[in-house]
Amino acid sequence: MIGYLQGNLLRSHPERLLLDVQGVGYEVHIPLSTYYEIERRALGDKVALFIHTQVREDDISLFGFWTEREKLLFEKLIAVSGIGARLARVALSGLPPDELLAALANGDVGRLATIPGVGKKTAERMVLELKDKMRELAAELPTASSGTAAPAPADQDVVSALVNLGYKSNLAERAVAEVRREKPDAAFNDLLRASLNRLSRA
Repeated sequence: MIGYLQGNLLRSHPERLLLDVQGVGYEVHIPLSTYYEIERRALGDKVALFIHTQVREDDISLFGFWTEREKLLFEKLIAVSGIGARLARVALSGLPPDELLAALANGDVGRLATIPGVGKKTAERMVLELKDKMRELAAELPTASSGTAAPAPADQDVVSALVNLGYKSNLAERAVAEVRREKPDAAFNDLLRASLNRLSRA
């Protein structure tokens, strides 16, 4: 099983990237929390990711994370009944890891239910299965690193990223437009973060 990859960045997208590891190209699915860090790197730069390998009868998928913290949280999420790798990745994209941990620890079903595709029943199941483990999990997870990115503005790319996360296109477009009016100079990542925050509180 692949647990870690280091190579040169060939291509990046809010949902995935292509990594050249000694001449072999690995397509890796990523959450937005990892994408924010990747966007600070130029194509060709060396990138290292913690990897969760998902093996199915007809498919092998790689999920990459900038920190071991994100990977461990992802693996806790997919252990919950009804939450697959895709939904766990969306959860890490919809809420920053620390906020996701806090929502689970506090039993904040309403906050969790704002994540696209989760819904109230799934949020309740997440809390039921993970709430009592949060203290242990918080101690197990390494401390998150800080950092901000500043890519060029790209409103349509932000809308596309939101739609890919499960938001309806009209709601995504409205949120992006509202944020853009408030922050006319916002870069891609700032615009995406603010739009996600607005949608999650709608």
